[in-house]
Amino acid sequence: MRFEIPFYGHENIRSLHPKTIEITTESHLTTNGDCIVGVKASSGCNDLPEKLKTLLQNSKSDVNCAIVVKDMTFKIKGKGNDKLTLTNPHDIVIRKSSFVCPRTLATNCDVASDFIPRQIVKALQNPDVQGTFVIEVT
Repeated sequence: MRFEIPFYGHENIRSLHPKTIEITTESHLTTNGDCIVGVKASSGCNDLPEKLKTLLQNSKSDVNCAIVVKDMTFKIKGKGNDKLTLTNPHDIVIRKSSFVCPRTLATNCDVASDFIPRQIVKALQNPDVQGTFVIEVT
């Protein structure tokens, strides 16, 4: 199953966090949110389709995400987790660790926000730039 979430850039995007990547429905961002790569997202975890949530809540599921900005794409591979609640209304977080909270979409991911190419980060520092967070679960 595939699901796409549009989001926007923000001047305070730093993308320096070594363990997570996050998008949020919130419009405000401080420089402390160094894992956040997008704001004004159309969905938080709670808004995901039920069929997608069921797939994400299976530890055997492969979760492939992509951050698409202009003609650039950054791919992330992770796993589903049977402990996911997917109930946060604002945030979606993918993690390199196995930590789970209501904001967690996928665990055991192969990369974090500090891996995102700087040309994508630079593009996302423009609040007018729209990106897409793509989720594919098999």
